[in-house]
Amino acid sequence: MEIGIDSFASAMYGSKELGSQDAMQQLLDRIVAADEAGLDIFGIGEHHKKEFLDSAPAVILAAAAALTKKIRLTSAVTVLSTSDPVRIFQSFATLDIISKGRAEIVVGRGSAIEAYPLFGYDLNDYDALFKEKLKLLLQIRDQELVTWSGKFRPALQNQPVYPRPVQEKLPVWVGVGGTPQSFVRAGMLGLPLMVAIIGRETERFRPLIDLYRKSGQEAGFSPDQLKVGLHSPGYVGKDDRSAIADYYPGYAQLWTKLGRERGWPPVTRGQFDSLIAPKGVLVVGGPETVAQKLLRHSQALGGVDRFTFQMDNAGLSHQQLKQSIELIGTEVIPQIRKNG
Repeated sequence: MEIGIDSFASAMYGSKELGSQDAMQQLLDRIVAADEAGLDIFGIGEHHKKEFLDSAPAVILAAAAALTKKIRLTSAVTVLSTSDPVRIFQSFATLDIISKGRAEIVVGRGSAIEAYPLFGYDLNDYDALFKEKLKLLLQIRDQELVTWSGKFRPALQNQPVYPRPVQEKLPVWVGVGGTPQSFVRAGMLGLPLMVAIIGRETERFRPLIDLYRKSGQEAGFSPDQLKVGLHSPGYVGKDDRSAIADYYPGYAQLWTKLGRERGWPPVTRGQFDSLIAPKGVLVVGGPETVAQKLLRHSQALGGVDRFTFQMDNAGLSHQQLKQSIELIGTEVIPQIRKNG
């Protein structure tokens, strides 16, 4: 199992809001720390909100590429529905060149919808946009000369798209939530799947992941082509008690705030305790607890190829996040490799 971090480039740490320059410098510092600690992957999301600095993830990843040596660099996710697939491919092909073959893309429709009015797209076309643009992105990836026509973009007639990446086939993952059709589509295309699980119990996604694998195998893809990744909130402390003490206050504050915006009730400690229980979605605890939970999740889902922690969403300080990254590299990953 590959292990990594996903970040939304938050500028908020507890009650303190950092300036954008400081927040970005600290983010790049954490990506370097993850590279040095031996983590496999670092992802940058895409949002268009004041509290996040990730509206241009490929730019952040390119800066990180110049500072790192081994870690793979990916979006998490690119909102493909509101982007031009030509420009997305060009940006990540350029990232692949800068990083010497370490770039990946996770594409999705976007769980947050602020990009749709910002770029002039209609939410009624939510799924149609993604379906058409994913088809074009894959065609550009696979063919240097592209002939294509669709509804949402001007046609291309034997048009070359440059630059080409270092990797023969730039990895494209499909980011999904809980819509069965999204799992089927990824399987039919033989694309690796990144599942965002942020609530309740992780094992409830097993039927959807089985559907993905079944759809992929029926489309002629081998099991080793049908990779499954998980993205969930998490944090590793030196032990369970300190990890919970660090994580809970900021988590409760954030999700209670989101609840007011979306009509959810406030977070309670009882709810939090159920989410950090063995089957719960939050991967929070000391290194041994976290390693065992990830192995348990993998077994419950029929095998997981990648797990990424979303850590900068609970008011944690830069130093706490760096310490957690170090513990993931030095203690969590060795336990998973030994017992997985």
